[in-house]
Amino acid sequence: MKTPTTVWRISPELIAALDEKFGDPVDAYVNGSQTWLIENGPNETTLEWRLHPVSAYERPKGIDTYAVFRSAADGRTEPATLWDGLEAFPAYDDEMTVEQLRASVVEALGLEPDASGEVEHDAIGDEWESTSGRISIVDRLFDQLRSNTRE
Repeated sequence: MKTPTTVWRISPELIAALDEKFGDPVDAYVNGSQTWLIENGPNETTLEWRLHPVSAYERPKGIDTYAVFRSAADGRTEPATLWDGLEAFPAYDDEMTVEQLRASVVEALGLEPDASGEVEHDAIGDEWESTSGRISIVDRLFDQLRSNTRE
């Protein structure tokens, strides 16, 4: 099943926008992911905003899993050492077009995504699991989005 998605490469500006617009994530994972679930999609549908960890992510020493985002937002940790990028997509498989999603995320975050389109999350997740997190989810998202535009 293909899901509409939008993707940004990591940057200090992206972290600053997330902090300003959304604040701290609603959930943080030991694998490095940071997640917001916000009703800012088309017709107030819930979007999942997820920072994807770098390949072979390791939490910075002395920083709790739930404090990693705050450490980056406050400038104590370099974001590129933690995450490859941000993805936003319908949280509960709500139907929407890529164009509707893109317009909603630009309005909500104030930053244009680096790419948008449809992806197969299951294929990426399966590869990430089979490599014990030693691939970049963001690179795989961009790979799929590039191949989709050539069809």
